[in-house]
Amino acid sequence: MNDVSASAAATMDFDRAGEKLSSARAAIGEVFLGQTQVVDEVMATLLAGGHGLIVGVPGLGKTLLVETVADVFGLSTRRVQFTPDLMPADILGSEVLEEVGDGSRAFRFVEGPVFCQLLMTDEINRASPRTQSALLQAMQERKVAVGGLNRPLPQPFHVLATQNPIEQEGAYPLPEAQLDRFLMEIRIDFPDAETERAILDKTTGTGLSQAPTAFSDTELMEVQGLVRAMPIGETVVDGILRMVRSARPGAVDSPLPVNAVSWGPGPRASQALSLAARARALLDGRLAPSTDDVAALAPAILRHRMALTYTAEIEDGLDIDTAIQKLIGMLG
Repeated sequence: MNDVSASAAATMDFDRAGEKLSSARAAIGEVFLGQTQVVDEVMATLLAGGHGLIVGVPGLGKTLLVETVADVFGLSTRRVQFTPDLMPADILGSEVLEEVGDGSRAFRFVEGPVFCQLLMTDEINRASPRTQSALLQAMQERKVAVGGLNRPLPQPFHVLATQNPIEQEGAYPLPEAQLDRFLMEIRIDFPDAETERAILDKTTGTGLSQAPTAFSDTELMEVQGLVRAMPIGETVVDGILRMVRSARPGAVDSPLPVNAVSWGPGPRASQALSLAARARALLDGRLAPSTDDVAALAPAILRHRMALTYTAEIEDGLDIDTAIQKLIGMLG
């Protein structure tokens, strides 16, 4: 195939993906009303092959959003309600001793809910850090080690976790290693007055709508491949690296005050920005990402990967969102 034909084939693939993504976005919007930025961030997370942490106070539709996304993308899903007494085996599975036909006994592995394509972990910060950490290998390597064996998870595999704000009673902060494995921290705020009226009209009547399936799991993986194949310009890459590296302690030429950062983002943040920016471009029907995509996604990708020092917060009056906006200013 010559270069022109290859380009045309690629364009057709992107066009078909764009049409299906538009249908998926509209289907989600029919059930989860308003909050278009939240929907786009969740979709970009899946298209980038990552996991999402959805943060908001109770009653904002976090669970509904995850269930609707699972329906639209045709993914097998399991839900785990995280509680203080939840154990790692309740998520991963365990070996049970059974008696077989000849009277002997053997261990049989019983899969836990993690063996699905979309795992919803509801109120993840209600469980202890030990149980939260049970997901570390699954989220990074798409497999779990139980009973001395590495057991692969279904493909694709994604975790969409919901979390109440840390200030809520009975919550545990997630370990930094766990937070870093979430591609985005997606914040849901209260809806505006018009959206809240629409929610009231739609959800208190006799019929509740359910989103139709717009994708298959195979098609989702094909689009994820398109995201990775999308070209990304050197200017965008340079901007990502400059911004992420400036968010670390002791960074040179950082727009943040000296010693403002307690701990900062690692290379996973740069990878997340590169993939998510391409996914956002594809959602908008564009064939390459820009620094505008990076700027739009930087808060969701950086806010859970860095922390400010006491001095920066108290003496300089700096909060994490303001700090990220200063870093975004480096993109030009």
